[in-house]
Amino acid sequence: MNVNTNYSFSNIYNNSKITSKNQLGKEDFLKLLVTQLKNQDPLSPMDDKEFIAQLAQFSTLEQMQNMNNSFNAIRAINLIGKSINANINENGNVRTVMGKVDTIYKQNGEYFLEVGNVDVPLDAVTSVSE
Repeated sequence: MNVNTNYSFSNIYNNSKITSKNQLGKEDFLKLLVTQLKNQDPLSPMDDKEFIAQLAQFSTLEQMQNMNNSFNAIRAINLIGKSINANINENGNVRTVMGKVDTIYKQNGEYFLEVGNVDVPLDAVTSVSE
């Protein structure tokens, strides 16, 4: 299969939304797959087994992301009422926050803990106590 990967990948890379952790997501994977299908040689199309394998990879990726979202929700819910320590990066300065988690909320796919009047990203928590 001949695919113009330089053109296809650079267009996808420049036009796609990359997550804050610089990882390709399921939308990026689908864009790559569709571009691959669009640019394949019509006289020698992608093997059906190869296509099925790529769809299976996409399905696995989506399931893993769903499990990760569920895991983060459980982690956040379990912190309600517990005392935490967290390091928050505010404009290049690291701020330490300590206190009891009052509530949680989800914004733009990320979980936040409300500690007093401070919103703490779930990933910023460094320790937990009862």
